[in-house]
Amino acid sequence: MQQATITWTEGEQFRATGPSGHTLTLDGDRQRNSGPGPMELLIMGLGACSGIDVVIILKKKRQNLKRLEIRVEGERASDPPTVWTKLKVHFTLAGKDLNPKAVAHAIELSRTKYCSVAATLSKTAEIEWSHSIEAV
Repeated sequence: MQQATITWTEGEQFRATGPSGHTLTLDGDRQRNSGPGPMELLIMGLGACSGIDVVIILKKKRQNLKRLEIRVEGERASDPPTVWTKLKVHFTLAGKDLNPKAVAHAIELSRTKYCSVAATLSKTAEIEWSHSIEAV
């Protein structure tokens, strides 16, 4: 079983150490804003999780990916618990001669099979996926 340790430091600030041993500061106080809030980490995790999948899949497909940016936007419920209810994930990819079908397939595989963060968030949120390819 994996373990994270979260230690309160002051106010609404915590130091979190993940199973990998990496530590980061979380802060629920948006006035002080010394670190991301817990809900921010969820959408950041969604983008990173899916991005990792897409990079790996495109590499296996021998696509020459040079740049990838994932933008995740979201809406939260107005009443507690204020879960994510609607998310938009947009991939902007650039590379030499990227095959549009390979890109679409890589994103689809991440969305439907590989991204565990998407699978988790889809329990409460509608997730819309899109992408664009830029020439290099």
